Amino acid sequence: MNELTGQTALVTGASRGVGRGVALVLAEKGADVVVNHLSSEAEAEPVCEAIRDMGRRALPVRADVSREEDVARLFETIRAEFNGLDILVNNAGTTQAKDIFEISLDDWDYVLRTNLTSVFLCSKYAMEMMKEQQAGRIVNISSIVGERGALYGHVHYAATKSGMFGVTKTLAQTGAPLGITVNCVAPGIIDTELLRNTHGAEDVEKLASQVPLGLGTPRDVGLSVAFLCGEGGRYINGTTIDVNGGWYLR
Repeated sequence: MNELTGQTALVTGASRGVGRGVALVLAEKGADVVVNHLSSEAEAEPVCEAIRDMGRRALPVRADVSREEDVARLFETIRAEFNGLDILVNNAGTTQAKDIFEISLDDWDYVLRTNLTSVFLCSKYAMEMMKEQQAGRIVNISSIVGERGALYGHVHYAATKSGMFGVTKTLAQTGAPLGITVNCVAPGIIDTELLRNTHGAEDVEKLASQVPLGLGTPRDVGLSVAFLCGEGGRYINGTTIDVNGGWYLR
């Protein structure tokens, strides 16, 4: 069902992993997609090609969404190419395999800017655009670690993912009178390149064995995002959908 036909979506960090999965599902449901990436045109272009093969428009845009000048340029491009934005998925993020004894202040600042400042900046520019049309959907990609803490002491990463919940609940109240809903998706153990790079294959398999439904996929996350952006999400606002295979129940 192409319930998102005619809508334009921006997915940050969409050239691989969860972002790629989200972008492809949104296109499958009918949306045109702006594929944001930080530095890899070579990875972003195949995502765009796959979207175009579905008959949708796809536009790769390089931008560091932790920096306001890049975000401003990104949204200027969206306005020029699509004349508006219906869906924002704040997915861009990173982590480091370090605990508090290893994390420097520079590390802390880097992860917070990448994961949380980007959410603030993109949401600000998106809501200004969505306010004009009195409609819009924002979905923030948080994490199970925002709810239960990071397994290996990645305190800077956990702080950003917990912070998203406060941002989501606040912006949900700000956006509701403007026709804008703001929600979160909190993935669990999703089989991505970032997961394997930060945890290693052996640890990933150990983690997967603890999850009742095993490893999740980027498509699993994308389907939840698409639900929130479609008719099913019309009356859902300020909440978090856990996509963790039953690993953490609350």
